[in-house]
Amino acid sequence: MHVQSLYVYPVKSLPGIAVEQLALDQFGPAGDRRWMITDDYGNFISQRSLPKLAKVRVRIEESVVFIGVPGYGEFPLEPGRDTRNVMVWDDWLGAISAKNGPAQALSQFCSKPLDIVYMPNDSFRAIDRVWVKDRRRVGFADGFPFLIVNQSSLDELNERLEIKIDMRRFRPNIVVSGAAPWAEDQWAAMTIGAARFDLVKPCSRCVMTTVDPVTGSKAADQQPLRTLGSYRMQIGGVIFGMNAIHEGSGPVTLGDAVRLDEMGKNQ
Repeated sequence: MHVQSLYVYPVKSLPGIAVEQLALDQFGPAGDRRWMITDDYGNFISQRSLPKLAKVRVRIEESVVFIGVPGYGEFPLEPGRDTRNVMVWDDWLGAISAKNGPAQALSQFCSKPLDIVYMPNDSFRAIDRVWVKDRRRVGFADGFPFLIVNQSSLDELNERLEIKIDMRRFRPNIVVSGAAPWAEDQWAAMTIGAARFDLVKPCSRCVMTTVDPVTGSKAADQQPLRTLGSYRMQIGGVIFGMNAIHEGSGPVTLGDAVRLDEMGKNQ
């Protein structure tokens, strides 16, 4: 088994960036989902309600995140001076609004007042301790720092689909190759390079998997979620991939060997 591909998502619910190496920090993948889009009330906004966000481009240059808003241009994301409280699911926390420009362009593109906010180092959002015993932090990701998936599981799903999809639908951080389909159901922990990962919770999937990453539109037939739900329904929802936390400094690099461990720390 080895690492087949790696992704970082600088802005929650905007497209990810394929990278050759993931640096790790206390949040998880360095720079992953430290930015987020909110409405006027501070509630997070995602492709669940605004699928056209899939058409916004994202890149990183010299540690600065840039977003390209169709029809409006490209803008750097830089923290401004205004602070506000924002909400991710059930968590309220402090954030910093981006400097003027990108939020206004995104608002016009989406025909909805939006803000773009940054999570500073001194804003602590805890991982749910039902799943992780230690007090650990996470950025603006839905609940956990990492999503680890098995390429063979997507291959098996594609055999059932009339129109094949690619891995971008599932927004993983680490894609592992060389395992049997759905073998990840039995994985407890793994070591990649100098980093160890505890796979603490199966990842339940939502309507975002039906959004075409190219067109930014939802599939009328609700695929691939409908097919996936016909045989991957578990307690908690339709399952694809494993949520994980890490120990160690990394980095994780394309081609790294993956060694499975029998027991995770939080099992």
